[in-house]
Amino acid sequence: MKISVVGTGYVGLVTGTCFAETGVSVCCIDIDKKKIDDLKNGIVPIYEPGLDAMIEKNVEKKRLWFSTEIEQSIQDADAAFISVGTPPDEDGSADLKYVLEVARSIGKTLDHYIVVVTKSTVPVGTAEKVRAALQDELNKRGSDVKFDVASNPEFLKEGDAINDFMKPDRIVIGTDTEQATEVMRRLYKPFLLNNHPILFMDIPSAELTKYAANAMLATRISFMNEIAQLCEKVGADVNSVRRGIGSDTRIGSKFLYAGTGYGGSCFPKDVKALIRTGNENGIPMSVIQSVEDVNDAQKSILVDKLLAHFNGDIKGKIIALWGLAFKPNTDDMREAPALVIIEKLLALGAKVKAYDPVAMNETKRRIGDIITYSNDQYEAANDADAVFLVTEWNEFRIPNFKVLSKIVKNKIIFDGRNIYEPYEVQQKGFVYYGIGRKN
Repeated sequence: MKISVVGTGYVGLVTGTCFAETGVSVCCIDIDKKKIDDLKNGIVPIYEPGLDAMIEKNVEKKRLWFSTEIEQSIQDADAAFISVGTPPDEDGSADLKYVLEVARSIGKTLDHYIVVVTKSTVPVGTAEKVRAALQDELNKRGSDVKFDVASNPEFLKEGDAINDFMKPDRIVIGTDTEQATEVMRRLYKPFLLNNHPILFMDIPSAELTKYAANAMLATRISFMNEIAQLCEKVGADVNSVRRGIGSDTRIGSKFLYAGTGYGGSCFPKDVKALIRTGNENGIPMSVIQSVEDVNDAQKSILVDKLLAHFNGDIKGKIIALWGLAFKPNTDDMREAPALVIIEKLLALGAKVKAYDPVAMNETKRRIGDIITYSNDQYEAANDADAVFLVTEWNEFRIPNFKVLSKIVKNKIIFDGRNIYEPYEVQQKGFVYYGIGRKN
């Protein structure tokens, strides 16, 4: 089979490369010539463990190539995946401008049957808009070429995306014709042979499934962050509560970790879009709105604790940030709690020194040199009045407290991910603040 994947961002590049790994001929397209030139030269624009090697392998096997020409790429293709960005508008709705531009571009030159698949996260009804845009271009040409649309939402975790794609919990596919269903079934046949569940459904259900899944996971995070606040008031420990409720098989233990709130490219955007979709259809999404409100407040929790410790005055204090990316194993800074923390600390007159294993260049691109970037976590902690653990990278899990004791001015650790045991930190002579932990 041959497919085109339009968009070489996170989703498109992982999708195209992993399909090539299964033997499919894949052309990845992007209008950004520099990005395509870089990919042709082996320069991968995103950080994802294992992706560089997989791209190199499949390019060598001539199963994967890159282009800026959508017209050429869809020649003889069985399917075209739309994997471009859908950034949130000011009202929270998903901006479909790029999705529909791709649909129109396909319609301008399409000369054979193809399945046009929305891989981008899009609200319910997008497939019909894609169908209309594509059909409009065909009508302008007087063409009667047939095509189908389908929805195939992605469920990739940044930092583990290749494993998620190759060994998925489930594959959701929305179609409305037998022909489209058969094309998608052939494409995903290697996954069927490995007994990975493929769920075929109608297109609106597939579109909504992605939003509902991310909203549910975001809900669990905000729920635990609220429980953590209550734990601090009543003298309970959120980790004990988490273990207690997570042992219930109806609940499970995943996404029950209290922290500084969720970020990234998916949860914040999808929660906003689902709220907007509900409002447009007369269904106020009260639970989901609360999830977003709790998360927005949670991003300030470490700063609030810092202010309380220093009686409301942190002017001139030096704060070391360990971690900047919204989660480990990625350089993604979209909606990262660290950005909110930095903004608030600077506004209150504090100084920030930060270290992250991979996200410092991306942070600098976003905010410039308003903070100090360090070569490692100890350089960041040198002369600091407090250490903020923001991202739970593995290298932060067992710090050298002997070194820290000598270089940290005020021995205070604010553990934004609850990766340390309070009594162990306190035994090392440090003041410990966690999220919902019992000191």
